Order: sequence, then C-alpha cells, then structure tokens
Amino acid sequence: MSEDKPHQNLAIIGHVDHGKSTLVGRLLFETGSVPEHVIEQHREEAEEKGKGGFEFAYVMDNLAEERERGVTIDIAHQEFDTDEYYFTIVDCPGHRDFVKNMITGASQADNAVLVVAADDGVQPQTQEHVFLARTLGIDELIVAVNKMDLVDYEESRYLEVVEEVKDLLNQVQFNTEDASFIPSSAFEGDNVEHASDNMPWYDGPTILESLNDLPVPEPPTDAPLRLPIQDVYTISGIGTVPVGRIETGEMFPGDDVSFQPSDVGGEVKTVEMHHEEVDSAGPGDNVGFNVRGIGKDDIRRGDVCGPADDPPTVAETFQAQIVVMQHPSVITAGYTPVFHAHTAQVACTIESIDAKIDPASGEVAEENPDFIQSGDAAKVTVRPQKPLSIEPAGEIPELGSFAIRDMGQTIAAGQVLSVDERE
Repeated sequence: MSEDKPHQNLAIIGHVDHGKSTLVGRLLFETGSVPEHVIEQHREEAEEKGKGGFEFAYVMDNLAEERERGVTIDIAHQEFDTDEYYFTIVDCPGHRDFVKNMITGASQADNAVLVVAADDGVQPQTQEHVFLARTLGIDELIVAVNKMDLVDYEESRYLEVVEEVKDLLNQVQFNTEDASFIPSSAFEGDNVEHASDNMPWYDGPTILESLNDLPVPEPPTDAPLRLPIQDVYTISGIGTVPVGRIETGEMFPGDDVSFQPSDVGGEVKTVEMHHEEVDSAGPGDNVGFNVRGIGKDDIRRGDVCGPADDPPTVAETFQAQIVVMQHPSVITAGYTPVFHAHTAQVACTIESIDAKIDPASGEVAEENPDFIQSGDAAKVTVRPQKPLSIEPAGEIPELGSFAIRDMGQTIAAGQVLSVDERE
C-alpha cells in the first residue's frame, strides 16, 4: 500500500442482499489487494466446485474467517489503491451493527458507494442507509445499480432504478447532482474496473474510475489525541495492551496519557501497528499500545485515551441534536435507551426534549414539544446512567456522534452540541 497518496475511508452501503460483499471482494480483487497465494487458494477451491473464475467471491469469506480466527492486535480492515487514493473500506458490509458503526465513527466514512440491486430496487434498508449517509454529512454518493446481469443488462430497468433512487435522495434533501449512477455487475465484473461490453448504452465511468475522481477529503482536525478503546488484551511478555483506532491527534512512545471515564493514566511505553513497533501513529491508524502501570482491570472498552494534560471529556449531561429514524410509538422525556458513542454503550435518559427542528432548514419548529416520533429532528438534553466520555461535535466531530438503539434496532442518530462535564 502506498502511504503517500491521500487516504479515504469508504463506506459500502445499501440493502443486505444487494451484493455489497461481492462488490468489496471484486474491488479488492481487481486492484490486486488480495495476496496472490490467497487468490491461488480460492482459484483451486472454485475450480473444484466447478466455478472457475469466481475466486474473488471467496475473498470475502476468507477475510471473515481470518477475522474470526485472528483476534490479535490487528483489526481487520480492507484496503485497496487506485491511481489517486489509498482507500480503507470501513466496517464490513452485511454486519448487523453496520448502521450503528457508521454513526458511532467506528467507520467514519468520507464517501460512500450505495449498492442497489437492479432486480429489487429501493428497499427499506436502502432508505435507512441513504438517510444515514445524509445525517453523517457524506456529500458524494456513487450509486452502483448492481446485478444488471439478472435483468439482461436492460437500460430501461436501469433508468427505473435511477429514478427510484433520485426520489429517495430528494426526500432527504440530498443533492442528486452530487450522486453518480453506474450500471454494474460485481459478480460478473461489469463496470467495476473495466467498461462493460454488455451495456453499450452506458458510456460513463466505471466504479473504480468514479472512486478515483472523488474530491480529496478534508484533513483531520488539529484536535488533541482521542483514541476510543475497542478491546483490552493481556499479551505475554508485554502486559496489558489496549487496542483501538486513533480518531484524532497522534500518539508517540513516551506520551503521558489519561483514560476516561476510568480516570487512570500513565506513560506510553510502546505503540504497535500490524504487529510492528512504530515511533508514532495518527488518525485512522489501528494501534495496540502498552502503558506503564496500567493493568487489565483498570480500563475497559468504551474508555477514551487522550493526553494527560488535555484528557477526554466526561459528561454529567449533554445537549444533542437527534434525528429519529424509526420508533414504533413516540419518544417522551424519561425515555432511557442505549446510546452507542464510539466504542461505548451506555444507557442514557432523555431528560428533556428542548425543541423540535425543521430538518430541511435547521430552524426551531416548536419549543419543548411533548413528544417526538419517526422522521422528527429535535434538540434534547441527555443524562448518561453511568460515566460516558463524549465530545461536542463542533470541537471533535469524530467523538461527537452517536446512535440510539432499542428493541434490536437503531432508532435514532445524533450529534453532541455541548457537554456539561462531570465534577
């Protein structure tokens, strides 16, 4: 991977059965991002099963298996290069917590590819993901109208799906000018890397060409170090090794750090990436590190690591703006669902609903409403039931967003406006 190209985090979104995994496999395969021995292994398996040429379809399964086997320091992520960019595909498509992870910054994406199957069209999950992309400030959407092979590569069906998607984008005030549409078949490889002979009626860019043409993402803010902890391991010969992704700032051996809300700290002894010691790490890097004097029971998943002299904020209460995506009834003051912020999951009470907001303009539509429901945007005051480290989105956006989950689904997404710090 060439590190000198600008880096982009790419989300692959859309309905679960519309071919996201196949597209990811195809992108990794076409860009030569899967090691040759892995391809060979898949080629043999594919031929044994009488499916020669389908080896890339196994790439995804193989990555999933490796992830289950190797829960060491290296967090599985999928990377590929284009001429212009070095991409990380954030989160795994099909993952049931994909929506939550997208909101909580476990997979903060710069841009997104929306996959919509040509035979199936827009589905509820397509709507939910488009809504999220909009809520999370994703500006450019590449829409892959996938599985064109299943509709005999017919232009008329492609145009119908494009219209459906445009209607959906308009509903969430997403500028359709900022979306590009590409008829494709990830399974057959049409218009992923190479222009397809099966669709002479289409003369636009392929998916990889469109990815290459994305605008350069804004560089990360010059915010202090913030590293949400994903797991804490004990590794023989080293000791306690917290693991996570640096959201902002940099980490160096020798740094004095503080973990909040556990409120412990110490000096960083070593920092590791990809099983090698490094002398610094920055935003987007997945690291394992060892801190002098920190034991396995002192810190936990959901803690945030930051500089000792500028420690992560811990909220007594916070003000937030939320958008309700789906809720079977209404939400009133006193409601206590689980908030998922970065790697933390904490039950929080919505103490008051301070204002209902017009989602199109951002203006206050009603002060102190009695309730809010699906489709509403509102400003609320929130009280975590146990300590939670969270930051105002205006200061550290990477730690300022959260998902609200209840009844096994994501019911709302939100951003932190301000924090009243715990004493």
